[in-house]
This record gives sequence, structure tokens and C-alpha cells, in this order.
Amino acid sequence: MDLPTSAAKPIAALPAARSASVAAPLAAAVAASWLCLAGPALAQTTVTRSETVPAGKQARLVIVPNLKKDCSSGPMPEIKVVTPPKSGSLITKAGKLKTPAKYRCPNKDAEVQAIFYQPNSGYTGSDGVVVEIKNSDGEVEKRDIRITVDKSDKAGDKPKDEKKNGTDL
Repeated sequence: MDLPTSAAKPIAALPAARSASVAAPLAAAVAASWLCLAGPALAQTTVTRSETVPAGKQARLVIVPNLKKDCSSGPMPEIKVVTPPKSGSLITKAGKLKTPAKYRCPNKDAEVQAIFYQPNSGYTGSDGVVVEIKNSDGEVEKRDIRITVDKSDKAGDKPKDEKKNGTDL
């Protein structure tokens, strides 16, 4: 559909005082139209969870495989520390594991990235870490992990997830 051209005046033909008042909103409208054409912004999910770590022991906080949603192999996940712990340190490890039977891609060999937390010597109390994870599909998830560093395991108490409380992937 063609619009009549006689009603439109070029901005240069307007008086100087009026052209500034028209140019700014016009520029804003053009910029906004480009943003609309660029597509929707990717939503970022934030997951908050709590972990209990025995004092003086290392514990796995995050493990991410290089599997896409369709279970094919993809690029290695990217893990970025947004907020480091105040009373401990983080250790990153990479390796190869078979996914658990209850995972969305069961019993599949996958390359993984993992983050472990090591509390400072003698420390007990609260700590925390925030990481951003970009998975193999390119989706970004922020994880806010609240950590409680407890006194060492009492004799006879076994951790509920033996793999989590250790240095192995």
C-alpha cells in the first residue's frame, strides 16, 4: 500500500526549533522498531537451592553434561562464577560420566563440567555462591546456591549422596 507523499515533509524542511522536537522522538521510534525486529530477549531462569557441606570436606555443587535436549552431544557447557563464596573456594573439574537412569537422557556417556566447594579450614556457618550456566543448547540458567558448612559428619552418619560429598565427579 502506497502512502501519499504530499503530506510528508522532510525533517530538514521544518523550522530549526521544531526539527529538534520531531527528530528525537523519530529517532527513538526507529530505534524501538529495530529492537522489535531483533526478536524477544532470552529469558534467564534463576534457581535457588541449599546445600549442606561437612566442614573441611569438598562437595559437588553443580554438574552439567554436554547433552542437548534431543540427547545428542553438544558443546561443553560454560560455567561462569557471578558471586564467589566468601568463606571457601570453588574448584572446577571436567570429565566423562554416564548419565543416571532417571535422567532425561538415561545411561548416556557425556562430557561434563562440575563445580566443587571447599570451605576454608576450620570454618562453619553460612556461605553462598551464584553461577551462570550456559548449557549445550545455549540456554542460560543462574543458580543461587546457599551453603551451610556443618561440623564434620558425626560417627556413623552417612551422607545421603556419597558422590556429592567428595572430590569425584
